[in-house]
Amino acid sequence: MASDNAELRKAGLKVTLPRLKILNILETAENHHMSAEDVYKALLEAGDDVGLATVYRVLTQFESAGLVERHNFEGGHSVFELARDDHHDHMVCTKTGDVIEFVDPVIEERQHEIAAQHGYEIVDHSLILYVKPKGSK
Repeated sequence: MASDNAELRKAGLKVTLPRLKILNILETAENHHMSAEDVYKALLEAGDDVGLATVYRVLTQFESAGLVERHNFEGGHSVFELARDDHHDHMVCTKTGDVIEFVDPVIEERQHEIAAQHGYEIVDHSLILYVKPKGSK
């Protein structure tokens, strides 16, 4: 948790027990994309007494501080993931709601080419593919 203290301080946030617990949940979760409710349930399962309103407030503070990114995938609620330096895109399964991260250098290069053809330079982007299992209706 010492590195968590430093991370919170670096982001300009006061170190509090709820913030530490929520950051730890996000860092150790198998699922990299968690809703506020997912974080709340994980805290309850760990025996931590942090209210849902606090979870929402802390996640919003983390987002403002650049510690997490919020994604609003179609047909679902907001999910959060730790902000990382490496860029990746997402696929969302329309059947299960699973979120799959991927990186494709060809897609990345093509996006830059398209922007340049129109006289622009990409400063940021988000690519989300909505998918379903092959053969499903």
